[in-house]
Formats: sequence, structure tokens, C-alpha cells
Amino acid sequence: MTVEITSKIVGYRIKQDEPAPQAAALLEEDPLTVRIPSRPEGTLEAVSEKISYVGAEGRKKVYLLVSFMPVEGVVGGKRVVIERPVEFFFPSGQLSSEHQWITATMRSLSLAARGGYVTQAVADLRKVAWDKGLVRCGWNRWGKPMFHDSEVSAIAWSIQQILYRRGFLDQDGNQVPVETLVERYHHRMQHGHAWQPPANEPETAAASGAVEPIGGAANEADSSAKKPEGSGPAVVGHCPECRGELIMMDGCPTCYAGCGWSKCG
Repeated sequence: MTVEITSKIVGYRIKQDEPAPQAAALLEEDPLTVRIPSRPEGTLEAVSEKISYVGAEGRKKVYLLVSFMPVEGVVGGKRVVIERPVEFFFPSGQLSSEHQWITATMRSLSLAARGGYVTQAVADLRKVAWDKGLVRCGWNRWGKPMFHDSEVSAIAWSIQQILYRRGFLDQDGNQVPVETLVERYHHRMQHGHAWQPPANEPETAAASGAVEPIGGAANEADSSAKKPEGSGPAVVGHCPECRGELIMMDGCPTCYAGCGWSKCG
């Protein structure tokens, strides 16, 4: 369109584009505490673990499944993604008499995981004790057997080890900072494999909760030596069946190395 100018031009200016409005700053949203209403439909990545432990009723083996999913959040004004556990599943029929309580506990743990406080929930389960004596399950980082106050405590410790190997917790069961979780998930997406524990923190199959019998002359010599303070109950002899260590339980020498033999029958 042409416009005729009839008056004298005394000045001019060039019209500039208006600046684009600045994007609103993203609100901080910790991906560790983002609430997940329910388990999403479809397939999730999961870890299946075989847990073996020895208690007053002998050796038991159970299976546990933990499912994980990526969760988004905002940290430092940037959108980030981490991996979180969202579901714990204990297949039925393994411990029939206590199955309803185990199912209830796993459902509660799943709710805690989706609510963002699973670390505290699992740590609290490790405080559960019973009156049937200690339960031997797994090995610590120094190669010493782990003794727990109950079967629940032993299974909770095994769950912590699963989450540690997945990179969600540290080796002592403490929450890994969200910045580290972001880096580990980014590493996984970039390299195609999950984070692995450092080589200077060795793990064996027993570290996942499996208990292997202790036998042989070399092990007998090791177990006869004085144990460091805090490494577990005092050894009072060796099992006549599997040559494992005997400790006192309810006044009776009992095998905690593998077979569950007791002098009192």
C-alpha cells in the first residue's frame, strides 16, 4: 500500500521488532520426591534377586523383584531425569504362613517408593527384630558375614544392596545426591549400560544376600583366629556336618554357616 506524504519530513526512525517475552523460569522440582500416583501401564525394567539366609529355622531362599522407571524433575533451573525404584514384588508361596504380611510390606514399600521416601522406609525395616535369634545373610565390604536382627531385617538389607548396585543408594544404604543420580542416568543413556560399583568396592555373589557354607582347613584356621570387635557373634566351635562356624543361640551351639545344625536338636 502506497501512502503519499504531503508534509515536510523533519525526522524519521526505523521500527524495530518487539523483543520476545522471556520464558518463565522453571520451578524447582526434586525428582527424588516427585510423587508417582500409581505404577504406569506397560513394561518396566526390573531386577530379580535370589536371597538366601540362615536363621533358627535353617536355610531359606526367596526371590524378590524391584522395578525401576525414569522420573523427570527440575534442578538448578534445568530439566533432569533420574531412575527411581517404583515397585517391590515378592512372589507368593515362598513363605506361606507369613505371606499376607510380606505382601502388605511389599505394597507399603511400593507406595513409599512412588511417594519419594523409600530410602527411609527400607532403613526403618532394618530395625525390625524378633525373638528367634540372629539371621545370617550376606557379607560386608571387609568380607565378614552379616548378622541381622530378623528375617525382615535381612531382606531389607538385601533390598538396600539391590538399590546400591543400581546406583540409587550408597554402600551403607544412604541416599545418593540427586546430582549424582542425574549423572548416572545420563551415563546410562550415553553408553547403553547402567552405572557399576567402583572396582575398589569389591562385591561377590554373597554380597547380594547369599550365604555360602564355610568349610575347609584354610577357613577353619581363619575362623579360629580372634574376630575383631563388632564383626559378629563369638564362634564356639565348628559344625560336625558342614564344618561351618557355631555360635550360641538360646543357650545352644548352632550352625550359622550354612546348614542350621543345632546341638539341642
